[in-house]
Amino acid sequence: MTPEPGTHGADTQNPEIRGPGPMDLEAAERAVELITGGWRAQALYSAVKWGIPDHLEAGHTSSAALAELCGAEPEGVRRLLRLLVAMGVFEGGERDGYRNTALSRTLLSGPHSLREMCLLYGEEFYTAWGHASEAFRTLGSGFEAAYGQPLYAYLGQDEDVSRRFQQAMRAGSLFFEHVPEIFDFSGGKQLVDVGGGTGHLLAALLEAVPDAKGTLLDREHVMPAARAYLESRGMADRVRLEGGDMFTAVPQGGDVYLLCRVLAGWDDEAVVGVFAACRRAMASSSSRLLILERVVEDEGSAMLPALWDLHLLMTNGGRHRSVARFTSLLERAGLAVERVAALPVQTTALIAAPRP
Repeated sequence: MTPEPGTHGADTQNPEIRGPGPMDLEAAERAVELITGGWRAQALYSAVKWGIPDHLEAGHTSSAALAELCGAEPEGVRRLLRLLVAMGVFEGGERDGYRNTALSRTLLSGPHSLREMCLLYGEEFYTAWGHASEAFRTLGSGFEAAYGQPLYAYLGQDEDVSRRFQQAMRAGSLFFEHVPEIFDFSGGKQLVDVGGGTGHLLAALLEAVPDAKGTLLDREHVMPAARAYLESRGMADRVRLEGGDMFTAVPQGGDVYLLCRVLAGWDDEAVVGVFAACRRAMASSSSRLLILERVVEDEGSAMLPALWDLHLLMTNGGRHRSVARFTSLLERAGLAVERVAALPVQTTALIAAPRP
């Protein structure tokens, strides 16, 4: 019989194989938590894939009822729920039924949900992370190693995955409504969202600042979805849509240029080129460039930015940058960092002004 880890199955006859001394039990417990982190992620993914948070919210609180709704074995559901209650995802138990918590309510179906993010990260991105060691060694994309093609090419071939990707991106936009707290967009300013997708950030800013107007630049194929979204928000008459490539040109005459989560997949030279294009297009010396990104630091980094940085490597071979690196790239493009501000979800805003 194969011994379990930590039992007497180790070689006690050869002193060279022994460890350095008694193990720190608290450190060992923490190590096991980290080692089994992938199991926890997959347990949560399974519950979300089966719609358990939605079923609980609808009043189906027993494991037997949930199993029937999920088309699963009752024992499997019961054992899964046992873990997820221990993790704080759900609460309750077999005797009185299970209930959602504040955490699991973030995974309910609907707008602003993390459900699609959980599904995407539990399927395609989980598979990409299976190639982590190779990606760290070569700085190549784990996704490409797993699927044989770049992420965006894959998204273009699978509408369902593309939909989940777009919804997962929107789930990361919790800081949008807080951007007007760190910069004054009033005074009839013209806002230019470069690589602005379907316009969620621009709509949030225009809603908060009634006298502002906007221009949205993104690829031509994004324009129909952007138009539909902005019309649904009542912003069609305040936004000009422009299909194009930010590496070729950006709209002229803006008072504020916005680059929100569009730089991490590109090398430094390409990023400097975008910065320089924004600098040339600015309406005046009072115009500003706002970069909204997660930033990293090699010393004392927070957990989420460091994780997202490696996740970019897994998905498209990209990276997050430090404030110092952004500052250097901006200076090469004729811009200077005027101010750095913190936003929710560990996002950072860099406000840059044109240099004389």
